[in-house]
This record gives sequence, C-alpha cells and structure tokens, in this order.
Amino acid sequence: MREITEYYGGRDLGCAYAKTESIFKVWAPEAVKVTLALYENAGRYEANGEVTDHAGGLEIGMKKWKDGVWFLRFYGDLAGRYYMYKVEHPDGTVRYAADPYAKAVSTNGARSAIVDLEAWNPEGWEADRRPPIGGLEDTVLYELHVRDFSADPNAAFKYKGKFKAFTETGLRDEEGNAIGIDHLEELGVTHVHLLPVFDFKTVNELKVDDPDSPEPKYNWGYDPQHFNVPEGSYATDPNVPGLRIREFKEMVMALHGKGIRVVMDVVYNHTYSVEDGPFEAVVPGYFYRRDAQGRLANGSGVGNELATERPMVRKFILDSVRYWADEYHIDGFRLDLMGLIDTDTVKQMAEELHREVDPAIVVYGEPWTGGETPLARQTLKGSQRNLGFAVFNDHFRGAIKGDSDGGGKGFATGGTGTEAAILEGVKGSIHDFAESPLESVNYVTVHDNLNLWDKVLTTQGLRDEAGFREIRNGELTHGGSLREAVEKSEPYRSVDGERIMSSETVKRALLANAIVLTSQGIPLIQAGDELLRTKYGDHNSYRSGDAVNAIRWENKRRFKPVFDYYRGLIELRKKHPAFRLTSREQIDYHLATLRCGDHVVAFMLKDFAGGDAWKNIIVVYNANGHEIKQDIPFSNTGWKVAVNEERAGNEALDWIADEQVTVPALSMMVLFEDVGGISRANRFLLTR
Repeated sequence: MREITEYYGGRDLGCAYAKTESIFKVWAPEAVKVTLALYENAGRYEANGEVTDHAGGLEIGMKKWKDGVWFLRFYGDLAGRYYMYKVEHPDGTVRYAADPYAKAVSTNGARSAIVDLEAWNPEGWEADRRPPIGGLEDTVLYELHVRDFSADPNAAFKYKGKFKAFTETGLRDEEGNAIGIDHLEELGVTHVHLLPVFDFKTVNELKVDDPDSPEPKYNWGYDPQHFNVPEGSYATDPNVPGLRIREFKEMVMALHGKGIRVVMDVVYNHTYSVEDGPFEAVVPGYFYRRDAQGRLANGSGVGNELATERPMVRKFILDSVRYWADEYHIDGFRLDLMGLIDTDTVKQMAEELHREVDPAIVVYGEPWTGGETPLARQTLKGSQRNLGFAVFNDHFRGAIKGDSDGGGKGFATGGTGTEAAILEGVKGSIHDFAESPLESVNYVTVHDNLNLWDKVLTTQGLRDEAGFREIRNGELTHGGSLREAVEKSEPYRSVDGERIMSSETVKRALLANAIVLTSQGIPLIQAGDELLRTKYGDHNSYRSGDAVNAIRWENKRRFKPVFDYYRGLIELRKKHPAFRLTSREQIDYHLATLRCGDHVVAFMLKDFAGGDAWKNIIVVYNANGHEIKQDIPFSNTGWKVAVNEERAGNEALDWIADEQVTVPALSMMVLFEDVGGISRANRFLLTR
C-alpha cells in the first residue's frame, strides 16, 4: 500500500441528517468506487447475532469529492433507515462497511442507522448544563461500570443494568439509606468515571435481557466496535437505534442534575477486530500500526494497535471526543492504554477540549502499554508535563498497597520501606514525574486487578478464610457454579459487626483511600470502596457477570460507618483548598514534613495553604499495628481534630492542648489550627 497523503480537515464525516436531505461523506482515498447502500431494516440476523448479507439495498454511487472523501447528497427524509458503504478496492475486492463515523447503529452494530438526533433528545436536554467546578483540582473521581451500578437482585432498581437506572431517584434500602444516584450525591464525588459506554462487541444485544440465554451478558467493554455510538446492551431496547441515544443523555442529565460530572473511559488504542472492525474495510492498512516486519503491532495485548500518529487516525480520535463532549455533554475522558497513543494526539485533544468546550474538562489515562510497540512518542509518565492532561500514578498506588494481584505489601497493608514514596505521592509526585499535582491521578485500585477489599484480605492471608475460589475468564478454574461459590464465600468474616471500625482489615482499607483523599493531585476511588465491596477474589472480572461484579447495596446498611468516613473525607477535601494545591511552588512552600519513617508519615499544610480558612493542618498516617505518639508544633489556641480513627469530616471532634498527640494503630488523623480560637489560657479558665 502506498503512503496515503490525502487529509480531510472538515468535521462533517459520516451522515449529516436533516428532514429535507442527508449528506454522506466517507474518507476512502484508495477506493476506486464507493456506493451508498440504503436499507429499510436492520437485516437478517444469524444465530450468532450477526448480519452477514448486506446485498439487496438501494445502492447509489457516490462521487469522489476531495482530499480522499466520497460524497453523496440524498434529498428526502431518511430517518429510520439503515445504510452501509460498499467499497471497491484497487485489487478488485468489494466490502460492505458500516460508517466509521456512524452516530447510530442497529442491534449489535450490524448496520449504520440514520436518526434525527434532535428528535431523540430527552425533554429538557437543551437546558442541561455541566455542573460548575472551580478547576481540575476540585475533581474527585468515582470509577463505575454501568451494569454493576444497578444489577443487584436485592435492590429496587426498575432498570437493572441500564443507562436509565441512573434516572431512578428516591431509592432506599430497608433502613432508609439512599442507594443509586442519591447515594452518589450523598457521597460527594464530583465525577463519575464510566467504564466504556460506546458500542462494544462482546455482548449480544439480542440476548442480553433473555434470562434463559447462555450467551455472555457482561463485559467491561474494552473491545470497541463503534466509537461514536452508545452501547446497546445498556439500552432498554437495543433494536431501536435512537433509544440508546436518548437514554444515554437521560443518564448524563440525571448525573448533572445531582451536581456530578461524567467521564467516559475511551479505548482509542485498538479495536476488537481488524478485519471486522470499523476501519479496515474502508481504508485497508491505514488505521493500524505495524512493526518493522510488517506485522500488526500488538502493544495492546489483543492483536492490534491504532496508528494514532497518522493524520486521519488522529483526526478520528479528536473528532470523536469532541462529538461526545458536544452532543452528549461529556465532561472528561479517561484514555485506556494511553502509552499506545502518541503524545501529540493527547496534547492536541486536551488543548482543543479546554479551549473550545470547557477549561475544566478532565483528560487522563494509563501511561503504559500492554506490550511492546513500535510507537516512538509513547505517552508515558513524564511525557504529560505541562501539556494539560494527567496520568495514573502507579508509583503511589504500589507504595500504598503493594503489588496488584498478589500478597505483596505496601504502606497500608503491612509493607516496609515505603514511607518516602508515600510522602512523594502526597506531594502530587512533583519531584518524581509530574510538573504539577494536577498531572497525577491518585488511586489504590480500579476495575483491573484485585479490588481494595480483596487486596487487603490477600495481604493478610485471609483469602482461604473468606472462601475465595480461583476465577479466570468468568469461570471457576476447577469447575463448578460461580454463583454458588460466591454465595458460599464469607468475604467479611474478618469484620466484627459490633465494632466495624476496629477491625484490622477495615482499618487497612480505610487507611489506603484516606491517603488518596488527603494527598495533592486528583483522587480516584473505585465504585463500592465506600461499601467494602468485594469481587470474591476475582482479579480480572471483565466477563464474570453480575454474580461477581454487581454492587451489593445492602453493604451500605451493613457498613454505614465506613461510608460515613468516606463521605467525611470527601467533604473535608472539598471544603479545604489546602488539599487541592495547584502548583509545585505552592506545595514546596506550604507542605512541611513532620515525620517520615517507622511506618509513619506526618506532614503539615501551613500558613493558610491555598487560601484555606484553617491556618495550619496536620495529617498523620500511622501504618503500625500499635498506637504512636506524634510531636506537633505549639499552638496558642490548641489543635482541633477533624479526622480520627472512627470519624471524618469538617467539624472538630476533639481538642488537643499538648504538643504531642496519640494516633491509634492503622489509622490516620487530621488536626487543624484555626484563627481566632480561644487561647489555651482562656480555655483553661472557661473549663475550670
């Protein structure tokens, strides 16, 4: 294949629908002929849920226009029809292809669909606005899978596993605790980061709601099919192309209405398939990266990589994020395997979104690959410096918890020698790989690998006691029923129901995320951490289904003090800019180290850091199995305690008059010194 130099700069590829006409544009510079095939229906589905025969449509030749683009204007109202491109290549092969820029598709993405987007807008969509946010520093991310959110069989969701579950308000458990979207509002997170919600391949949308079908109903969604279309298995009826559009927007509106922004997890590094993917049938060989031997590169680990450094691939990605931001009011993007996306593309993405859509749109991703890649300009840790996007901080992650799937220990799980790495993470890694703390996404666990509760159990040697069985690819490795294994397990056997906050496993889990929520940078917690969520020891639950993945909402009632602690830490962070500093200079000036060693990290945010109302704030993390004494500076008014081993928030829980404080085992403490408080001498007289 010759090098393709044609470049089209317009933002109108795909089908531009109007009631009076529809304009089709497809970039196929190597094609010798392109024909538009129009259909009245979605086609005949085979037993496996695919449509393989696309003959029989109304076929109209398209005109070779300019810059490699083929063009057709069709007069009349085509809403409700379906279409494909019939592409003839120089070698004589002819392929039917869905539109890479499709805005709507039939069930299982078999054909592109023509919809009147405006007609499918939910009521009030034009008035939907992004929730106000001061800046990226105010972000608190909550990573969530759409189906996990509402699949609990014991919770009162009407639309289980669907986008519409986010519109269900007023849901309560048997003790009156809020669940669902009201829970998210109560928790106080600012952004919900949704695992992939574009159209993905591995769930058969025809069977997803059939309880008798053995076909997979669950996947994380890292197998892209149509990048600009919502996933059909999350719609109440995937057979109606416009319905998933409406219901996705209803979800966004509902979250915005609760003051929560929406982040999309996007997978622009590979496609599920090459031959049956969205690009190869239209422009063979162009969209995929190859190695020196001409073989498909496999830095993704799943057989292919998109060649993001090529102009029209980069353009596709930039057009796609812009479309989601404009059409669906999306507030941020998390880039899967960002190491496979060239740095220039990510830089341009962040610049355009911040300049043309919203300065507070958050862009971040995984600064690594899934294998070897020939890409020169990989977006790895350090490459993000001063470019307007952030990266996951796996240095901090490992220091807090240890390794990801095994018994390796970190600061919160009983490891040694991690104090310096914890302190560096607390500073937003500004002396490691980041120029600014806003370039570091701080977290302990996400959907990949063991989740937090299961990791703590593993490090403490409690997996067998919990009854965890080995799970791979959604099945027990030694056979048997996965659901029965889950039901027989006892993941909370180590927790004293009468003294929840005193249980060692609970204390370790809380300490891990307490560090994240009180550090400089952008914090992220995984959905259900605040409920001690378990995945029953499954370290890769991408296809393990609801039995493993569903959030058990009964845990809110069961572990309410844990939820309250998370809520209090988030409230503390949101109300105090000292925890949300924005520059290296601020941190170097305002953050003073008090202790770093012997399983203790203590620091002070001093001199009204970030314009805080509190003059000085002391934070102590004690990872010892015993209480410790921590020296604290003299204060004329004494120190007030906002966070102790059992409660967290913005109010004073206790008052410390001494220049030393006792911090219980496996806990953290936050103390503050405010202005205008009663002096020690006067306090003594008042309390006599």
